[in-house]
Amino acid sequence: MNPYIFFNGNCEEAFLFYEEVFRKEISYIGRYKDVPKRDKHIFQETDENKIMHVTLDISAETSLNGADYSEGYEESKVYSNFGLIIHTDGKDEAERLFKELSEDGQRTLPMHLTFWGSYYGNCIDKFGITWKITT
Repeated sequence: MNPYIFFNGNCEEAFLFYEEVFRKEISYIGRYKDVPKRDKHIFQETDENKIMHVTLDISAETSLNGADYSEGYEESKVYSNFGLIIHTDGKDEAERLFKELSEDGQRTLPMHLTFWGSYYGNCIDKFGITWKITT
């Protein structure tokens, strides 16, 4: 389980800072403009240079992940400024976690196969914690 932090347009600045503090290099950075055409309708054109996802590996077991809120993405409207991301070993475990964590909570993005090749979904549990579940 790893933290996922949401920013309001300054994700890149924050992660460049974290890169210096932790003396580690960002292992992945993707922008909303990198989203395939078939999924672009979800996002606003003004979000193109914002960060869709960034990963900074802190250790072999831990990574710090983040993104900028996107004005056009409904999911952005329900997030606080952090979430927890769980990487599972398979689809069945991802489905089980999603079902159990979202019970009496909110399913903000159903589990589905993404354009980046993961089986992925988001929910908010009954305590208001955001969970990002992926294979």
